[in-house]
Amino acid sequence: MKRLILVLIASLGLASPAFAQEADEDGQSLMERGAQMLMEGLMREMEPALQDLQGLAEEFGPALRDFTAQMGPALRGLLEDVEDWSVYDPPEILDNGDIIMRRKTPEEPPREKPDPDAQIDIQWIDRDI
Repeated sequence: MKRLILVLIASLGLASPAFAQEADEDGQSLMERGAQMLMEGLMREMEPALQDLQGLAEEFGPALRDFTAQMGPALRGLLEDVEDWSVYDPPEILDNGDIIMRRKTPEEPPREKPDPDAQIDIQWIDRDI
């Protein structure tokens, strides 16, 4: 949403010199006043959502800090132990809660199809049984 607002402001700011520069009593052009009105309307619409987001951050902030304080060293150790994550399959969670991380099995090279026009040499070996 912030990107959309920034792009909108930038495009309006760049497009304003191309239009007639009729100024109102405040010394603003019609494009500048229109952009300002649009931004004020967007801010009024977004204000309740931003307040809800701030309340959510205040609610979950302490729990998230506790989680990172407790799990941070363990995750750091895990990242140091595993050098390349691409050699592992996605983790599997078993019914009992265990988590299994399996190494990927190397892929077999595809078998070449025999050429139907190729000659096959058959040799008879005479053995006395």
